[in-house]
Amino acid sequence: MNEMSIQQVARLTGTTSRTLRHYDQIGLLRPSRTGSNGYRRYGSAELVRLQRILLLRELGLGLTQIAEILESEEDDESRALRTHLTWLNTERDRIGRQIAAVEQTVARIERGEDPMDESMFDGFDHTQYKEEVTERWGSDAYQQGDAWWRGLSDDDRAGFQRETRELGDAWARAAEAGTDPTSPEARELAERHVAWLRGIPGTPAQDPARVAAYVRGLGDMYVADPRFGRNYGGAEGAGFVRDALYAWADRSA
Repeated sequence: MNEMSIQQVARLTGTTSRTLRHYDQIGLLRPSRTGSNGYRRYGSAELVRLQRILLLRELGLGLTQIAEILESEEDDESRALRTHLTWLNTERDRIGRQIAAVEQTVARIERGEDPMDESMFDGFDHTQYKEEVTERWGSDAYQQGDAWWRGLSDDDRAGFQRETRELGDAWARAAEAGTDPTSPEARELAERHVAWLRGIPGTPAQDPARVAAYVRGLGDMYVADPRFGRNYGGAEGAGFVRDALYAWADRSA
């Protein structure tokens, strides 16, 4: 029987051995067998299950929800994967429309034309995470954040996006340098991160009684969800951010 080691699976999927061990511990993804030396081995059935887990994570679902879905669909993996395939095709269409919109904008600029056009934001939709935000933090949080974003000027939106990128780059550089998550440098980055969160209306970061738990939850999400991990240099960078935010939350508490 063909099997892979935990390190091979981690490299293949872009996740981490730590994440796979966590999935094993909570019963979400058991290895096909564990050797007498403690090494985990994964077969084709486990890889199919992992593919489904990663796809559901892309949809923003939590691990508890994913476990429930996998259990309910255990007898019909093909049907479940076809549901995922429908979502992926929808995403491919959306990204294709974004590419076409940007290409059109570039072409207009290069021709010396006014790039403003109703189609220039085709495929761009900041409300795509509405259900996820509502589920995690409530409808009020989404409505406040949505109203805030819509009320920003173009310059303010660009400034916020620039600040977000600069913060992510700073985290990634610190992680790459092997910075201790409990060091003063990491503490300063965590303070900067929390200040950035507090600038977004509706987030629990503005509530002193909830901010520590909120920050810990975000740290876990950055590690578990590759969409967020990419902002911090990948899985290892996300792990560093989580550990630093945990350290900040411990001090805050």
